[in-house]
Amino acid sequence: MQKLQEFQGIFEKYLSENSFERPPGELYQPVDYILSLGGKRLRPVLVLTGCHLFHDEVTPALPAAMAIEVFHNFSLVHDDIMDAAPLRRGQPTVHTRFDTNTAILSGDVMLIYTYDYLCQLKDRQKIGQIISVFNKVAIKVCEGQQYDMNFEKQADVSIPDYLKMIELKTAVLIAGSLKIGAMIGGAGQEDAEHLWEFGRNIGIAFQLQDDYLDTFGDPEKFGKKIGGDIAQHKKTFLILKALEVATPEVRHKLQTYLALPESEEQLKIQKVTAILTALNLPQLIKEKRDAYRQEAYQHLSEVSIPEEAKQILYEMSEMLIQREV
Repeated sequence: MQKLQEFQGIFEKYLSENSFERPPGELYQPVDYILSLGGKRLRPVLVLTGCHLFHDEVTPALPAAMAIEVFHNFSLVHDDIMDAAPLRRGQPTVHTRFDTNTAILSGDVMLIYTYDYLCQLKDRQKIGQIISVFNKVAIKVCEGQQYDMNFEKQADVSIPDYLKMIELKTAVLIAGSLKIGAMIGGAGQEDAEHLWEFGRNIGIAFQLQDDYLDTFGDPEKFGKKIGGDIAQHKKTFLILKALEVATPEVRHKLQTYLALPESEEQLKIQKVTAILTALNLPQLIKEKRDAYRQEAYQHLSEVSIPEEAKQILYEMSEMLIQREV
């Protein structure tokens, strides 16, 4: 845990030294704004961690960590526009605080700066390979967002469909962060691939935990309204699994409650949550989450570094999966 906090501090310092305070302010102020909202800095810390597993110094990976964080926040800016979301991390979203056209253009320049930072890596021979990995990740993130939007109108979403969507939208960026960091640190291809698979599986487990917390978390610890996914009629693992295991009578009740109008939001959340609890969904989602965690650990066990060096990733995984916020 101490090492993760150290890497977070190293990255925060680099971020502050690379602010977007430059003209025209109308373009760059929104960039600094979204980056200043904080968050876990999970992905840049994973870049530094991946590098650390194979190299004593993490500073060579800082430009890539910055690239990943800028790309992640670019995707949030555009996702918030598509979702018409008013808040991000408890603060107004970029398009709400500024305006939609500004948010689109600021997001565009963030994507371009992602490549600018990747090109600043000192090992020039690796830049092409790393950009290739990043391109694979970026394309998959966009595909995941499209599937997520499709699901809003699609009646027959399956659990495999949903798991594929969260893999693309969330997990591959975690996987890519670790792999890129490891490549910078000097990892061989086989080790880098095992770290990709570790990150992919932990990323899915991370999102399943988020689904659990959205419905069954402690609102004081979680930091946002409990039941938001139910209120928005999102097709999460909890809902899809409930529809799969429920009797026809219970399934009909669940679908009736999910169709309640916005004016009856609290009743909707209360009734749907009660059905999910009765169907043992809290336990079922934890079992699915833990299966992905075990698959991740199997890949981590195959990485050819000392076991004590892997401890940082075990600690990080437990922090993500057992978290209540």
